[in-house]
Amino acid sequence: MRTSTRLAAGAAAFTLAALGIAGCGSKGSSGTAAPPPPPTTGASGEGCFGNAGSKLVVLEDDKHLQLSDNVVAAINDSANNPAVLAAVNAVSAALDTQKLIALNRMVDVDRHTPAAAAATFAQQNNITAGLAKGPGGNLKVGAANFSESEEIANLYKIALTAAGYKVTVQTIGNREIYEPQLEKNQIQIVPEYAATMADFLAKKQQGASAPEAASGDIDKTMSSLTDLGTKAHLVFGKPAAAVDTNAFAVTDVTAQRYNLKTLSDFAAKCSGPNTSLAGPAECPQRPFCQAGLQDTYGIHFGKFLSMSDAGGPVTKKAITDGVATIGLVFSSDSSLGG
Repeated sequence: MRTSTRLAAGAAAFTLAALGIAGCGSKGSSGTAAPPPPPTTGASGEGCFGNAGSKLVVLEDDKHLQLSDNVVAAINDSANNPAVLAAVNAVSAALDTQKLIALNRMVDVDRHTPAAAAATFAQQNNITAGLAKGPGGNLKVGAANFSESEEIANLYKIALTAAGYKVTVQTIGNREIYEPQLEKNQIQIVPEYAATMADFLAKKQQGASAPEAASGDIDKTMSSLTDLGTKAHLVFGKPAAAVDTNAFAVTDVTAQRYNLKTLSDFAAKCSGPNTSLAGPAECPQRPFCQAGLQDTYGIHFGKFLSMSDAGGPVTKKAITDGVATIGLVFSSDSSLGG
């Protein structure tokens, strides 16, 4: 799981009961009172109380509020050939969001190194099967400085090694550092996120006021990314089904109580004054957080709980304790789906 590029963690205004919750609710709600016992069913228009539960359930973003941040390989065009593309695309074909969560769990929970986790995943998913040998040579795969990027970079190494290349992985830092190296062919391949990379290249090439190049449709995002990549001497592999982006979760108890699977379900059954949202301080104004939930889904909240982290342990505890009905998490978080 990476740090969100669209929501930075906001500082809480004050601490509540070791949860770090600050009240920023609408209509004068202070956020300081414990939620009343949840009703068995939600009355229409009243919303849904939080329900304590041991597991988090991510609700499907069925109207594509979030941008399509699918995992995709970025390749310097001088290193591109059919064998390289086949290798990185084999990794993409093996990765969906649930498998990415499981891969992250090997590192975050089971304490494997990213390289060891990648080796286990590659064997379990047979990613080297059928890969043809390429012309060979040396390739350097770059990685951002977080474990998910390092895991995927090591998967690329395994697949590219099977295709006949001598591969090294180098953890470099953030996109502002590694992307220029990729353009200059100082590194040849980097795991990327389609929507974020498209917006990054658009702003780099067209200025800070460049229109957003990405959308919630991965095909449209990849079309923009391909065009922008041409100007930067980059090509891109096929995007994986795996997505690392903002997501919204409820407890398993809340999902079962109100029969919730999608954010549209949540809008139909839980919009109202009894409903609370946990997120970073800037969430109410952000188009990918509370403002977007209201505009895209018509969800109205009676209370917003400003958290001291973005999608981290404090936020997740507020949800699992039933203090918040729903909260911002990240779709590939290793604590999900287990």
